[in-house]
Amino acid sequence: MFTGIIEELGTVTRVERSADAARLTVRGPKAVEGARHGDSISVSGVCLTVVDSDDESFTADVMAQTLAMSTLDDVQEGRPVNLERAALVGDRLGGHIVQGHIDGTARVLEIRPGEAWRVIRFSLDEAHAPLVVDKGSIAVDGVSLTVSDLGDEPDGSWFEVSLIPETLTATTLGRVEVGDRVNIETDILARHVERMLRLDAHRTLPSSLAEPAPISTGSLA
Repeated sequence: MFTGIIEELGTVTRVERSADAARLTVRGPKAVEGARHGDSISVSGVCLTVVDSDDESFTADVMAQTLAMSTLDDVQEGRPVNLERAALVGDRLGGHIVQGHIDGTARVLEIRPGEAWRVIRFSLDEAHAPLVVDKGSIAVDGVSLTVSDLGDEPDGSWFEVSLIPETLTATTLGRVEVGDRVNIETDILARHVERMLRLDAHRTLPSSLAEPAPISTGSLA
């Protein structure tokens, strides 16, 4: 589990591809402090498992499903990435509960600079739109953010976040441009509620309870 508070900007230094997977080496001296084989590190919102590490970098395997759902499908050497180690029990939860199990990707639709902040609008596909609410939490490339506005238009839904200078300088979100793709993870609580409502809508009563039992009209002996 993660909190969405980015600890370090790392850099992908090596990409080894196979037919249905990839192995990434990422430089992140802070992220590898105390890292052991099997530990989890969030790489731009994607939870990856450390298979090897040294004092500067770690290596992780990325399976086909993760490549298909995330921006790691076209990752190249030199790409900056947001890094966060798994949360420790007892830590302050500065962001929100982030699993590192992303829902998919979104595209940057608009960037509006302000005097001391920046508003970024992202696309939101039909499947994820019900899981995003105004003032709710969302993770974008692993960064815990608050939805500042959202809308549903004929040509598609969208949501906006307002970024303070610290977020712009400490994460990759300060470098995104219109058209870029990002990884998104909706709030885990919203996903559970949506699942329960979907199941409830399809649930039917047993046939024995659906209709009252017939009343006998025969004569009493």
